[in-house]
Amino acid sequence: MNAAVMRKVAIGLIPHPNELDRKRIERALSSRKRYRYVLPNVKPVRGGYLIESPCCSRNIDKDGELIDVALIHYDMVNGMWKLFRKDHAHGIWEFYSIYHRLTSAIEDLNTDPERLFWQ
Repeated sequence: MNAAVMRKVAIGLIPHPNELDRKRIERALSSRKRYRYVLPNVKPVRGGYLIESPCCSRNIDKDGELIDVALIHYDMVNGMWKLFRKDHAHGIWEFYSIYHRLTSAIEDLNTDPERLFWQ
C-alpha cells in the first residue's frame, strides 16, 4: 500500500461513501439511455454506492418493486473504481469493469449497450 493510503487508513479516513459523490452519481444517472422515466436511488454502502431502481420492465420483479441495478465500489488500495452488475437469477454481484475515474464508471452504467444493468 502506498504511504498516502496507509495514512488515511491509519487515521480512519474512509473516502467513500460520501454525500458529494452520491449526489454526483444521482445527477449523472439522469442522462442514462434506459428507463429514463423512473427515479433510481443511490444509497451509500461500505466502500461505495448501491444503485437501485423500480423494475419498470417487469423482467426481474413482476410487481415493479425496487431492484439492484449496480454497485460502484472504490478500491482504496489501488485508487480505482469497480463496477458490478447484479445477476438476478443467482442473486449475486458480478464484476463488470474497473475504472480510474468515477465518471467513466457512470458513463458505462448510463449507456449500458448490452442491457446488463438496466434490465
